[in-house]
Amino acid sequence: MGKQITPPEPAEVHEVMLRDALEERYLAYALSTIMHRALPDARDGLKPVHRRILYGMRLLRLDPGTAFKKSAKIVGDVMGSFHPHGDQAIYDAMVRLAQDFSSRYPLVDGQGNFGNIDGDNPAAYRYTEARMTDVARLLLEGIDEDGVEFRPNYDGQSREPVVLPGGFPNLLANGSQGIAVGMATAIPPHNAAELCDAALHLIEKPDAKSKSLLKYVKGPDFPTGGVVVDSKEAITEAYVTGRGSFRTRARWKQEEGSRGTWVIVITEIPWLVQKSRLIEKIAELLNEKKLPLVGDIRDESAEDVRIVIEPRAKTVDPELMMESLFKLTELESRISLNLNVLIKGKVPKVVGLAECLREWLDHLRDVLIRRSNFRKGQIENRLEILGGYLIAYLNIDKVIKIIRTEDEPKPALIKAFKLTEMQADAILNMRLRSLRKLEEMEIRTEDKNLRNELKGIKSLLGSEVEQWKKVGEQVTKVRDMFGPKTPLGKRRTTFADAPEHDLAAIEEAFVEREPVTVVVSEKGWVRTMKGHVEDLSGLSFKTDDKLEHAFFAESTSKLLAFATNGKFYSLDVAKLPGGRGHGEPIRMFIDMEQEASIVSLFANKGGRKFLVANSDGQGFVVNEDDCVGNTRKGKQVMNVDMPVEACAIATVTGDTVAVIGTNHKMVLFGIEQIPEMARGRGVRLQKYSGGKLSDVAVFDSKAGLTWKDSAGREHSMTMKELSDWRGNRADAGRLAHGLPKSNKFNRGVE
Repeated sequence: MGKQITPPEPAEVHEVMLRDALEERYLAYALSTIMHRALPDARDGLKPVHRRILYGMRLLRLDPGTAFKKSAKIVGDVMGSFHPHGDQAIYDAMVRLAQDFSSRYPLVDGQGNFGNIDGDNPAAYRYTEARMTDVARLLLEGIDEDGVEFRPNYDGQSREPVVLPGGFPNLLANGSQGIAVGMATAIPPHNAAELCDAALHLIEKPDAKSKSLLKYVKGPDFPTGGVVVDSKEAITEAYVTGRGSFRTRARWKQEEGSRGTWVIVITEIPWLVQKSRLIEKIAELLNEKKLPLVGDIRDESAEDVRIVIEPRAKTVDPELMMESLFKLTELESRISLNLNVLIKGKVPKVVGLAECLREWLDHLRDVLIRRSNFRKGQIENRLEILGGYLIAYLNIDKVIKIIRTEDEPKPALIKAFKLTEMQADAILNMRLRSLRKLEEMEIRTEDKNLRNELKGIKSLLGSEVEQWKKVGEQVTKVRDMFGPKTPLGKRRTTFADAPEHDLAAIEEAFVEREPVTVVVSEKGWVRTMKGHVEDLSGLSFKTDDKLEHAFFAESTSKLLAFATNGKFYSLDVAKLPGGRGHGEPIRMFIDMEQEASIVSLFANKGGRKFLVANSDGQGFVVNEDDCVGNTRKGKQVMNVDMPVEACAIATVTGDTVAVIGTNHKMVLFGIEQIPEMARGRGVRLQKYSGGKLSDVAVFDSKAGLTWKDSAGREHSMTMKELSDWRGNRADAGRLAHGLPKSNKFNRGVE
């Protein structure tokens, strides 16, 4: 029989509420994302992955001017020692640091294909090579002099910097984009020289507010240039609060051709816009006929951006054509500002410009103090050793005798000359060739120089004023390195006011102007037909529906619809359905109550006056421009309460008004008896005992009254023939002999 196997002891089970477990784990994940991945540190402006790439390159001695090394080597070292994440993620981050169209001041100097502004991918890391730029060297300066704190790396085998010394205003100069959990950051690039000027002002006046720094920092400075067209107030607000956005446009110029022709040439596009995608989008819009002012587009770029846009005709207004492109394409882009950064590497906070620069300056001072203390320690150490050397030189024979005769020379030396352990070690480690005569003089000179340096360092460490002076010198040096006269430091983005254009003209520019016929059915279905169609007999309608009326317009026209609820609604002809169908109900384009219906639909020409009337016999004159609204809800012009409805509209084209009721009575009176209003109920036009107002007309007394019967035939009467019906406003009127039995003039809006 085999040996009895005892079952294992049951593991201890802990019951944890699912909610508590999820909260705890999600919070840990959120904090990790915020701290170690998505938000930059306010001091050096870097996220951990970028910091590790630069430190990894430092360890590989890839300083500017040295030989390039394979990107694969850099990525491998960074991944193996500091950043245990995907190699592609590390390489992508490194590529962005090398792209001069992504980074305003590249930190990596790349050799090989690092991608382009068209959005093409870089070559794989086995093909490309890299080293650091001067900007990266500035960020790392002092890292070997205990300038910053170090911490163990992920596996505890080596150490990595918590933050870089950051001798360059990298946070604002290169910007940063990141999405964490519950928060995000979006910092556009800025001009380093301007940031340094603002920082120097902040050193002089530590309490300066963000607003006063805008004298130096005009706004963002994108690597791809462009023009910012925001108001000064909006830019100020963004930098004071740390939140806002910048409306950035492509830079363009007009180039003249032969025989009066011209083209637009775009030389700079907004930051982070892929050129190939941008051109693709414009070409799509051209095919869809959404850019009627544009004839053609082509990309003539080589090293520089050169996008050529041809107009449809040489008579096109270039400003208007560009305005239509800015409205529909990424030639105009909104670039966000959300200055959400890690303060002291720990607390995420949205800061203004002044606080942002203050964090950088405070960090520079901290680094200066750490480096000075490190140097002080080094000097004190060396002075101690030099003191030992001097004793040895002055007593060289005795020292040699002790070393030759003693079994343990170290304690004997310490006892004989009252040396420290370090001095004794230094003497014992001396080389024979150091015993020449000149050495003593050199030691005394070095000792004197070091004591002077130590005195300076102690004075620096004891005076805050001197520390800030030193930081100011450091910032001035950076400012000179990247001044406005240097190729890299010259400002690329400029500022301008957005040109004010007539919105209606821009809207019109989006639609090809062509004649159309608008057809309205009795049931309120509307459609458009190409061209001005006179013969509408061949039109088909839905069952139980027929033609109400039709009128000529253009595809760029706006229509006005007057409804029984007293509202005027605006519609664009371009948005109405065309083709061979029955169209769409007008209700599809406007928000109108179910019980309301359309009284009249006509093209908006502007400047006319209308007489509007309701079924209760009230009315007034209104200017056409007061009837135009911008929303689907329409504009209330005539105030009516159910069951009273707005029921008639006529263009004011003469001096006399004709009002006819459902009781077949009509009255004529002068137009001057009716007031002009922008909105209201109006005044009584005709009095009824058992009827309602049916229609109104305004005509010139010299020409007489014309109307159409139900068959479309036109009739007219002179003022002499109409004399029986002349009266005053609010009269009951007389029976209208010879006028249509429908009690309608059928004149419509003229």
